Amino acid sequence: MMIPPEWAPHKAIWTAWPSAADLWGEDLEPARLEVAAMIRALYDEGRGDTMRVFACGREAEASARLALRQSAEIVPGAFGDIWFRDTGPIFARGGAVGFKFNGWGGKYQLSHDTEVADQIARAAGVELARHDFVLEGGAVEMDGEGTLLTTRQCLLNPNRNADWDEARAEAALKRALGVERILWLDEGLANDHTDGHIDNLARFVAPGRVVCQQAYGDDDPNADVLDEIALTLAAMKDAQGRKLEVIRIPSPGLVVDEDADAVPASHMNFVIGNSTVVMPIYSDSGDDAVNALGALFPGRKVVGLSSHAILTGGGSFHCITQQEPA
Repeated sequence: MMIPPEWAPHKAIWTAWPSAADLWGEDLEPARLEVAAMIRALYDEGRGDTMRVFACGREAEASARLALRQSAEIVPGAFGDIWFRDTGPIFARGGAVGFKFNGWGGKYQLSHDTEVADQIARAAGVELARHDFVLEGGAVEMDGEGTLLTTRQCLLNPNRNADWDEARAEAALKRALGVERILWLDEGLANDHTDGHIDNLARFVAPGRVVCQQAYGDDDPNADVLDEIALTLAAMKDAQGRKLEVIRIPSPGLVVDEDADAVPASHMNFVIGNSTVVMPIYSDSGDDAVNALGALFPGRKVVGLSSHAILTGGGSFHCITQQEPA
C-alpha cells in the first residue's frame, strides 16, 4: 500500500457539483460559481489536472456542462452532498481504500453518501479495498513517507469508532494506510462539525515540512488553539526521524455566519493540483496567506478564491476534492 502525498503527480482530481437545491437553498448558485472557479483553476487551461466532476440529476449535469465546458469531464452519479474528501475513497498507487462513513458522527446522514467511494472507484477503474471502521479522508494528512497527522478530537471521538483508543486507532491506520508513525494534535477549530478535521488545521507541503496558521486579528476565535497546534508540531518528528519544520501563515481570523456565529473558515483547506494550488479566502488576510503559501510551492501557482458559499455547507476546496495519483 503506497499512498503518495498530495503534491505528487495526479492522474485526475475527483470532485462534485453542488446538486441538492433543498440542502443549499439560496447558496446553490453561489456555491456552483465557487466550485467552477476552483475547477477551472486546477484545470489551468489544460496545463494542470484532469478534472472529473460527479453531478447528481439531470439539472445538475446540464448546469455543470454549461459552466465547466472543456475544463472537466462530467460523471453522472448519486450522492447526498459534495464532500468527496470524506465520502470518497483514498487513492493509492494502483488501487484505492474505502471506509465506513456515518455522517461525521451521525450529524448529517444523507442518501447515497455511503455509496460514493464505490462509485468513484468504479468510474476510475480501480479496485476498492474496504476497511471495517469509520474514517473520513479530511481527518488524516499524510506525507507519502510513512507519517500521518490527525487529531484526537476526531479519531478518538466515540461517535466514530466507540472502542478506539490511541493504540487501536494507530494499529488500524497503519494497517489500512501503510503508514509508520501517527502524529496527534488535540483540538480543532471552533464550531467545526467535523470534530477537528486535520485539513482545517495543518498540512504537509513537503517531507518534514508542515504549514499551520497564525491568529489574525485580536478577535480570532481560534487563537489559543492555533498556538497550541504550532507548538505541538514543533516538538514532533516524522517517520523518518526528521524534526518537523513548522511554517505559519495568517488565518482568516473571525468569520461569522448570518447569525453572527463564528464559522470554521481556514486557509488550510487548500487543494494541491499538478500546476496550481487553490486556497480558500474569506477576509483581508487572504492576500498575505496566498503569498506566504506561494513561497512553499515554487513550482506551482498559488491562487486564492472565495469560498464563502461553499462554507455555508460546512467545508471548502479540500473537503470537496480527492486526488488520484498518476
